[in-house]
Amino acid sequence: MDNNFIFFKFAKIHSLPSNCRLHKAIEFSAVINFKYRASGNLIQVYAKPNDLLYARIGLIVSKRIEPHAVKRNWIKRILRETFRKSQHNDAHFKKMDWVIRVRRSVTKNDSTQLVAETQLLMVQLQQCHD
Repeated sequence: MDNNFIFFKFAKIHSLPSNCRLHKAIEFSAVINFKYRASGNLIQVYAKPNDLLYARIGLIVSKRIEPHAVKRNWIKRILRETFRKSQHNDAHFKKMDWVIRVRRSVTKNDSTQLVAETQLLMVQLQQCHD
């Protein structure tokens, strides 16, 4: 029982808060319709400035790209963690809404490429905005 409590505290500390996520379809479509995007081999990143003091993220991993829910969730965890680390390490990611869409299936070997590509495209979009 004590181990479960420790795990719960660990998960809470390293999770992405709910206010840092895009939840509604209208929020996703607003970012995508802003047409400020960059594409890579694995993903496509959309960005839109927001009036908040923090950045928000929305993830799109379709069933057509990855039919297995376990793998879709694994990809989303990698992308959320990359966003969380980038948000805390780089102050220039603030005040933006981000939508990341996966373009093709990601294997375990592609996971480091996925992280690097995500960071690179987000930096490119942020620099174009500034």
